[in-house]
Amino acid sequence: MPINSTTRQAIYFTAPYKVEVQSEPIASPGPGQVLVQAMLSAISPGTERLIYRGQVPLDMALDETIADLRGQFRYPFKYGYTMVGQVVALGAGVAAEWQGRLVFAFHPHESHFITTPNNLWPLPPHVTPEAAIFLPNMETAVNLLLDGAPIIGERVVVLGQGMVGLLTTHLLAQYPLSDLVTIEPAATRRNLSLALGARRTFEPLSTLQLFDNGADLIYELSGNPDALNQAIDLAGFDSRIIVGSWYGTKLVTLNLGGCFHRQRIRLISSQVSTLTPHLSGRWNKARRLELAWQRLLQLQPSQFITHRFPISQAVEAYALLEANPNETVQIVLTY
Repeated sequence: MPINSTTRQAIYFTAPYKVEVQSEPIASPGPGQVLVQAMLSAISPGTERLIYRGQVPLDMALDETIADLRGQFRYPFKYGYTMVGQVVALGAGVAAEWQGRLVFAFHPHESHFITTPNNLWPLPPHVTPEAAIFLPNMETAVNLLLDGAPIIGERVVVLGQGMVGLLTTHLLAQYPLSDLVTIEPAATRRNLSLALGARRTFEPLSTLQLFDNGADLIYELSGNPDALNQAIDLAGFDSRIIVGSWYGTKLVTLNLGGCFHRQRIRLISSQVSTLTPHLSGRWNKARRLELAWQRLLQLQPSQFITHRFPISQAVEAYALLEANPNETVQIVLTY
C-alpha cells in the first residue's frame, strides 16, 4: 500500500456531539519507528458514544495502559482503540520484515500514524482485517469470563447484547451451562444472541422472573445504569454480578434495601486493562490476547459489521450511532 498523500485525516472530538475530520502533515518515522497506513478502524458503540455525548470525566486519562492514547478527555482530542493497517515506511533500525506487514494497533481513528513495533500486533495467519478489528472486544469478552469463572450447570444471564455482550454470549455458549439467557432491547441483537448460543432472550423488564432461585452468574454489559438494579433483582443467594459496563458520568442509583443485603450478592467490576489478581500467577495479557486471536479465528466476526463509512463521513457515522443505536451492531471506518 503506497503512501498516496503528504497529509493524513484524523478524527477529533471537539465538543459534546461534535466531531471533526482534520488534515495534518504526515511525518517520517524516526529511528525505531514505523509509519502505518490505516485500512479499517472500528467505532466502540459503548465507550465512544459516551465520549461523543461528553459523558466522560474530563480529568480522567484517555487510557493509561495504551501508549498511543496519552492525555486526558479534554477537547479537542483524538480517540479510538481498534485499528488495522499496513506498515508502509520504516525508520532506521527497524527490521525489514515489518515492511508491508498487516498489523493491529490500539490507536485513535486516523489515516496514518507513527508508532513503534512493540505497539503493533501482526495479524495471525488466516485472520482477516475485518475480523482483527474485533480483537479488543473479544479480549474484553475473554476477560469477563476469567472474572466471572462460570461453573458447570450454572444459570447465567447477560444484560446487553452490544458487541461485547454478543461475544461474551458466544464464549459462554461453549460451557455446559444449565441455562444462558440474554436481555436486550433491540430485536436484531436478541436474534443474534440466539444464533450465538443463548437458550432464551428477552426485552428488559423490571418484573422479569427467570428462575425460582435466581441466577448464579449475571453480566451487566448494557451500559445502562438502570440495568444494574435488574441484575440485582435477578440474582440468587451468593450470586455474582460482573459489571463490565462503563457508565462514564452517568450516575447509578441502586436499590440495596431489598434482597441485596440478605442474599449476599457480590458486585464485581471487570475492566480489560488488568487481569483478575488471583489468576496473575498463570495468566498475563499476552496469554489472554493469544486466546482472543484464537476465538476470532473460530468465530469470524466480520458478520457483525452493519455499517461502513469512509473517514471523510465520520460525522455521519457518529450521528447514526447516536440517533439509531439499536440499528447498528458494529460501525467501521474505512480509509
